[in-house]
Amino acid sequence: MAGSITIDGNTYGRGRVLIIAEIGTGHGGDLGKARELISAAAESGADCAKFQCVFADEIIHPNTGSVPLPGGPVALYDSFRRLEAGRDFYAELKACSESRGLAFLCTPFGLRSAALLRGIGALAMKVASPELNHFPLLDELASYGLPTILSSGVSTLADIDRAVRRFRGAPAGPGAAAGLALLHCVTSYPAPASDYNIRVLSALGSLFGLPTGVSDHSLDPVLIPALSVASGGSIVEKHICLSREDSGLDDPIALPPEGFAAMAKAIRLAQSSPPEATISLLSAEYGEAAVEAALGDGVKRLAPSETANYRRTNRSIHALREIKQGERLEAGDLAVLRTEKVLKPGLDPELLPVVAGRSALRDIPSGEGIEWEDLGAPSPGPGASRGRE
Repeated sequence: MAGSITIDGNTYGRGRVLIIAEIGTGHGGDLGKARELISAAAESGADCAKFQCVFADEIIHPNTGSVPLPGGPVALYDSFRRLEAGRDFYAELKACSESRGLAFLCTPFGLRSAALLRGIGALAMKVASPELNHFPLLDELASYGLPTILSSGVSTLADIDRAVRRFRGAPAGPGAAAGLALLHCVTSYPAPASDYNIRVLSALGSLFGLPTGVSDHSLDPVLIPALSVASGGSIVEKHICLSREDSGLDDPIALPPEGFAAMAKAIRLAQSSPPEATISLLSAEYGEAAVEAALGDGVKRLAPSETANYRRTNRSIHALREIKQGERLEAGDLAVLRTEKVLKPGLDPELLPVVAGRSALRDIPSGEGIEWEDLGAPSPGPGASRGRE
């Protein structure tokens, strides 16, 4: 099937849309609640249960501070630490999902979580929008040769192109490239439906030759998912919760089971209907102006609601410790992290090999992004010859 992706033996495309229930970390580390959420996803019409494999140090620095989230400000590093779990926990999530007839999908945020997921036999991978420029992670995932779905929120066309090229140039070769898909996303919580520019799905699909879909953070269960299918999308990802009053980080913007079921029903109707029929039906319900606003002009750009997040929720190079002026920056002093809202962004992760080995021109506080202005010439490492004295 052209423009399709195969996950766990099932092929999804325009005639069979992949519906992903994003459970994320909504289980709070409780296997009992995780099982409830998996059951809710299965009974609400999902094809796939998706989770997030969290190790705090792979995502943000402890000095990140309080981060504004849908439920209010959160000390995010501490929250991530509480959500950390081992191999057995994720193996159980996988087994439980598959026992309910759902494909298992999980987002790694670094090399440790990627290795864990590969170790439990994950059959596909998912890259979250902020990790689209986490090149060490992308190279690791590309080497697995597994079907991989890339979310592209808070990104430019050039960012997407660089990420796709990492997979297409991987030693795993054409097989890995054939297993790629792109999810259009707006990295805002909640995201206004008018920001979605759904016509971009067709443009992205044509430009990259990949199946496309949407990762939807809007609050309505039907408008964006159904429009995306009418516009050629073959994947819809949406957060699911047991209640929007629950304590999960994303629960305030997630769909409770009845809302998720309504979304799944609308998606199945749209996949079997002519696009114009779906758009006419949605126009009658939401109004032509709202539908046209959500469809947009099809030009890939940062959405208004996510523009301020660019380079802050994406990855950049940060100092893991306080680095004094004149000190050499070793590889172990550096990490590719999300900046979020408090710390200063650093250089692009692609420059990590260039930064390592340089000397610091000024003091760099622990956690801060490293900029060109911080860097001097390459500094000799320990034991390097300095010539005759």
